[in-house]
Amino acid sequence: MIRKQDFRQIGPVLWEIPTTFREDMRVPVRVFADDRMLEDALSDRSILQAVNASTLPGLVSHVSVMPDVHQGYGFPIGGVAATRLPDGVISPGGIGYDINCGVRLLASNISAEEAEPHLENLASALYANCPSGVGGKGSVRLSAKQLDQVCRLGSEWTLKNGYARPEDVQRTEEGGRIMGADPSHVSQRALQRGRPQLGSLGAGNHFIEVDLVDQIFHPEAARAMGLNEGSIALQIHCGSRGFGHQICSDYVRELQAAVQRYKIHLPDRELVCAPLNSPEGERYLSAMSCAANYAFANRQVLVHHARKAFEQALAGKVRDWDLHQVYDIAHNMGKIEEHTVDGKKVRVCVHRKGATRAFGPGFPELPEEYRSLGQPVLVPGSMGTSSWVLLGTEESMSLSFGSSCHGAGRVMSRKKAKRTVRGDQLREELEASGIRIRAHSMPGLAEEAPQAYKDVDSVVDVVVQAGIAQKVARLLPLAVIKG
Repeated sequence: MIRKQDFRQIGPVLWEIPTTFREDMRVPVRVFADDRMLEDALSDRSILQAVNASTLPGLVSHVSVMPDVHQGYGFPIGGVAATRLPDGVISPGGIGYDINCGVRLLASNISAEEAEPHLENLASALYANCPSGVGGKGSVRLSAKQLDQVCRLGSEWTLKNGYARPEDVQRTEEGGRIMGADPSHVSQRALQRGRPQLGSLGAGNHFIEVDLVDQIFHPEAARAMGLNEGSIALQIHCGSRGFGHQICSDYVRELQAAVQRYKIHLPDRELVCAPLNSPEGERYLSAMSCAANYAFANRQVLVHHARKAFEQALAGKVRDWDLHQVYDIAHNMGKIEEHTVDGKKVRVCVHRKGATRAFGPGFPELPEEYRSLGQPVLVPGSMGTSSWVLLGTEESMSLSFGSSCHGAGRVMSRKKAKRTVRGDQLREELEASGIRIRAHSMPGLAEEAPQAYKDVDSVVDVVVQAGIAQKVARLLPLAVIKG
């Protein structure tokens, strides 16, 4: 059992469990949280999971825990850990089942005032054009050869096939393509699951949301992003669907034997892993990259259909119905990056599970228009609450391996939310507040009730106070499409 007195406070919103807490810890655990969030985190196994993660071979510096943390599989959701190349480990539990679950933000020149009379039709058009639901089939039926290309090329495949604009790809993390992806390392079962699902939203916490740009905090960054106060924007939150889930399941099973083979001692079998330079580790990294590229392509195809929905609902009714991409960012990924640790540059595999990259100004892989500002960070709220656009900072590089929070973070399990909330009543309440809802199922809607999540504004305040991000804009929901 971990108690609040086991931490030492090293900053206004930064707490540390030192390696003296448990003899098998290799690095400290650092938690970004205010007092209430820390107490919430201690109510489930998330902090214990972070301590367990701190025992993995090859870790450097510390394990970071974001304020939206909650219990996950092996690693906590909201956990960040970096392992040194070449022989540090890679752990599927430190990346997550929904590989490259992420958020894409698009902006418009449409004022909320001119869009208001057409929001019902817009919500219906988005729901009709963007397939959703558990196991739902996508809008693109891929041949085996096409799926191979999606795995290797990611967003580049969508550009070649008419689903993307060049600037969409440029404004996607990694240009929408992780190198080293090899579909030969993906099981036939995963390939079977992936072929029919490209261009689909899925269910759970995935959504498409029409938002009002409510408030601007960083005018220069907002101008670069094309975000105007009073205009509408669109968020898409989804990942690699059953394809990524199956890849994670396959390698969690395969790496159980690798742990024995390489004599890795784990406090929790859910932390299964393999050295990065082992055949098993290399295969998983390659398969994970396939799923990441699939997810980039999946969100891009949904953008294509969202633009079609905007045209269907708004053409001839507003002056300019186009959507331009602000950014697309992942929050369930393992990335090979270079970081400074103890004054030396080292190559590491950064595991970000329920955490998003937040690199500061000067990062050369950022689009030119963002390079002097820092990387856009997209933080969706829970359904019916605000969402945030942030910027990564220079300080984040040393504090959290260039990472920030990814959302509000659950405080109530899905089962408890369904027992506590009635989906039909929630829908009535949200629509009474002016938010249009399109949902595949009422139990699924109840799972994502706002009361099942932390206050996203408080989560954002913590990362801003900690210095790992700065505010750009606050968004408020106008219409929500759920699986």
